[in-house]
Amino acid sequence: MPRLLPLTAAAAATALLAACGSSSGAGSGGEDGARLHIVTAFYPLEFATQQVVDGVSGVSVETLASPGVDAHDLELTPRQVGSLSTADLVVYSSGMQTAVDAAVADQAGDHSLDTSSVVDLVDRSGEESEGEHDEHDHEGDEHESDDHEGHDHGPLDPHFWLDPQRYAAATDAIAEDLAAADPDHAEAYLANAEAFTTELAELDTEFTETLASCEQDTLVTTHEAFGYLADRYGLHQIGITGISPDAEASPARMAEITREVADLKVPTIYAESSLGGDLAEVIADETGTEVLVLDPIESITGDSAGGDYLEVMRANLEALRQGQGCS
Repeated sequence: MPRLLPLTAAAAATALLAACGSSSGAGSGGEDGARLHIVTAFYPLEFATQQVVDGVSGVSVETLASPGVDAHDLELTPRQVGSLSTADLVVYSSGMQTAVDAAVADQAGDHSLDTSSVVDLVDRSGEESEGEHDEHDHEGDEHESDDHEGHDHGPLDPHFWLDPQRYAAATDAIAEDLAAADPDHAEAYLANAEAFTTELAELDTEFTETLASCEQDTLVTTHEAFGYLADRYGLHQIGITGISPDAEASPARMAEITREVADLKVPTIYAESSLGGDLAEVIADETGTEVLVLDPIESITGDSAGGDYLEVMRANLEALRQGQGCS
C-alpha cells in the first residue's frame, strides 16, 4: 500500500497544523483568515463550488490538484492533509483519487461531500473486452474496472462532469451542504446553484441540438474519459487506451482500433491536449483520418481551449461538430 506511507507522515503533521489552529465561529479560519474554507479535490469540483459561493464574502475555495498535474495521480502534502482536517467542507469524488479518498476517511469524514453519491455513476464492470487487451470493450462501450499504477476506479466511471445534467446534480448537492454549514448565506448559495445549473441546462441543449444529426456516431478517443458525454448525446465511444490516462495500448489493441476505424469509415480520432496525440497520430497515419482534440477537463492549463469549464466544453462541442460531421 505505497500511498499510505506519505499519508501516515502527513497525519502526524496534521496534529501540528491543528495545534496552530484558528478561531472558532462560522468557519475554521481557512486560507487567509477566511470565514469559511472549502477544499475541493480537483478542477470540476472547484469550478462548481466557485459558482455556488460567487459573491459571498469571506469564503475561500482551495483545490488539491494543481493545473496540469494528473488528478488521478495526486499525492497529498502534509499541508494539504491538514487543510482537509480544518476545512469546513471537503468536496471530492470517491474512486477518482486514491490518496484523497484515504485522507478524507482519516481527516474529514464528518465534514465532506462525496459527489459520486449524488450523480448516478455508471457501473462499467460488464463492458470489458474478453480479448488480449481486456481493459477495452470491443463493442465500443467505454469504461472498465482497471488498476494501473495505483489507479483503482473500480467499475464506476468517475468522469461525470462531462454530462451537464450530472454536473448540475453535483452542484445542487454542494449548494445544499454549504447552506447547511453556513445558514446565514443559504439563500445565496442556493440561488447561485440555480443560476449555474441553468447555464448547464443551456449547455446541454446546445450539445443535444448540435449532435442530433451527425454523419458518424462512433467516437474514437485516446483516453476513455468521454463515456457520459457519449451516453448523453447518442455517441458510441471506442477508446485506444482505458479509463486511466497513463494506461498503455498493446500492439494488438492498436491494430484492432485501426481495423475498426477503417471498417467503420471513422473520419476523426480525438487526442487530448494533456496527453499528446501520439497514439491518435499513429492510427491516423494508417487510416487517413483527421486528428482533433477533446479535453476531459480534469484541469485548466495554458493548453486548454478555454479559460473555464464552460468554454472548454463548447470547444469540445465544436470539435465534435466538425469531427462527427454534424449538420
